[in-house]
Amino acid sequence: MRLFENPRTPRRGLLSTIGLSTAAALLSGCFAAAGPSSGGGDSRLRVAMMQPPRAGLSPLTDDAFKLSRWSTAETLTRLDADGDARPALATSWRQSGKDWTFTLREGVTFHDGTAFTARSVVKSLTVAATASPKPRILDGVTLTARATGPRTVTVTTAAADPLVPQRLSSPQLSILAAKAYRGRTVSPVGAGTGPFELVEVGGTTTATLDRYDRYWGGRAKAAGIDVRFVPDGTARAAALRSGEADIVEAVPVSQARLLDPELIHEVPMPRTNTLYLNAGSGPFEDARVRAAARAAVDAEQIVSSVYEDRADLAEGLLGPALPWAAELREKPVRAAAGDPGGAEITIGTFTDRAELPEVAQILQQQLQAAGFRVKLEVREYATIEADALAGKFDAFVLSRATVLDSGDPAAYLYSDFAGEGSFNLAQLSDPGVDKALTTASQTPAGDARREAVMAAEAAVLATDAAVPMLHERVIQGDAAGVRGAAHDPRERELVTIRTHVK
Repeated sequence: MRLFENPRTPRRGLLSTIGLSTAAALLSGCFAAAGPSSGGGDSRLRVAMMQPPRAGLSPLTDDAFKLSRWSTAETLTRLDADGDARPALATSWRQSGKDWTFTLREGVTFHDGTAFTARSVVKSLTVAATASPKPRILDGVTLTARATGPRTVTVTTAAADPLVPQRLSSPQLSILAAKAYRGRTVSPVGAGTGPFELVEVGGTTTATLDRYDRYWGGRAKAAGIDVRFVPDGTARAAALRSGEADIVEAVPVSQARLLDPELIHEVPMPRTNTLYLNAGSGPFEDARVRAAARAAVDAEQIVSSVYEDRADLAEGLLGPALPWAAELREKPVRAAAGDPGGAEITIGTFTDRAELPEVAQILQQQLQAAGFRVKLEVREYATIEADALAGKFDAFVLSRATVLDSGDPAAYLYSDFAGEGSFNLAQLSDPGVDKALTTASQTPAGDARREAVMAAEAAVLATDAAVPMLHERVIQGDAAGVRGAAHDPRERELVTIRTHVK
C-alpha cells in the first residue's frame, strides 16, 4: 500500500516495510520517497496525521485546524506566542464600542484566481456566524459583518467584545472563496489563500496540496504536501523510523523512546488530559459520588507509567503553557466524598490518541478499588464523539486543548462547562458556573480577565464534573532532512512557507 505516493510525482522507489502489529501494518505499509514536482526540482513533503477529517474538512468544524496546519486556509488575524492578535489577511484594526473595523491586505488572491475582497470576508464570516451548530469559537457570541469600504470590514457583536481580533484568528473562521459555499456544505478545495492549495481529498485517508505560486507572502520552499491520515500511533512512528514520512504528527509517548532522539521535538502545550464526569444523569449526578471518583484518581501514576514522565501533573484545568494560571489559581470548595456503593459506570475514550485507552484502563482499576464497578468503551474518535456529547457515558477521558480557538481559555471553559456550551461532555448545568463563565467572557483583556478566568476554573472544579489529570506535551517527529517545520504548542501550524526537505 503506497500511502505517500503522489499521483502527480514519478515514483522513485519503495522502501521496505517493517514489522508491525496487524493494525499498524494495515495503516503503514510502503511509502514512496519524496519526489520532485512537475514544475521544478523542489521536493514534496510527506505528512502523517493522526485524526482523519470528521466533516469533509469543513472550516466550520475542528477539521479547520488541519487546513491551518497545512497553510492552505488563512484568517484575518493570527496569534503570537503570547496569544495576542497580529496581522494576517487584515493589516490593522480598531474598536469603537461593539464595532471592530478591519483593514484588509491588498494583493491577495484565492486559489481559484478570484480576488480577496471585503465581500469575501463578509460571506465567510456570515456563513460561520449563522451556521447550526456554530463554530465553537462563536459559542455565546452574536456576530455580524458588513463591508464598510473596498478594503474594510466592520464586525459587530451583540455586546462589546474585547477578544474579537483573537476570535478571528481561529481557523474555524477562515476566509474562503465564494466557490467554497454550496448550499449547506463548505468545501475548502481550491478555495483558500495560503501558500499551499488543497487540490484533492481522498475521503478520510488522503489529502493532496500543491504549492500556490501566487501566494501574497512569497513562494513556498516545498512543491507540495502529501497527507495521509494514520490513526494508529505505532504506524505513524514506524513511518518516521523507516524514513517513509517526513513529518509525523502526535508521536505516542510509548513510541518516542524507540525513535532517534534527534528526530523527536517535544514542546509544552496547552492541552489537558481530563476525566469528564456526567453530572446530568446516572451515578455522577450526585456531587458526592463525583467527589468520590475525583478522590480515587491517582494522576501521578498515570504521568509516570503511561506518559513516562513526558507530561506535567495537573493542578487545575489550565497548565504550565499559561504561566500566569498557577499564580492566580483559586482553591475550589468541593463537596465531601460519598460512598460509591458499587455504582456501575461506563468510561468512554478513543484510540486516536494512543495513550488514552491505557489511561482509561488505569482509571478503571483506581475507581474499582474505590468501590465502583467500571466498564470501558473504546472506539475511534469519529465514531464515539456524538455519543459522548449526547451524555451516553458516565465518564469520558479526553485530551483537550485549552486555548485552541482564540488563544484565550475563557472560550474553552465556556464551550466545555457552560449549560449552553457546545462541547459540554460533563452535561453540566450549574448557575454558579454559568455566571462565572459569563463574567470571564465579558471582562476586558488583561489582568482582570485572567483573574476572572481563574475564578471560573475554580467554579468548575468545585463541581467535580471535571477531574484534570495532566498537561500533555507536543511530541512531533521530523525526518533528518526536514527544515522549517513548525513546532506549535497550539497545534495551528505544522507545514509553513519555510518547511522543506533538504
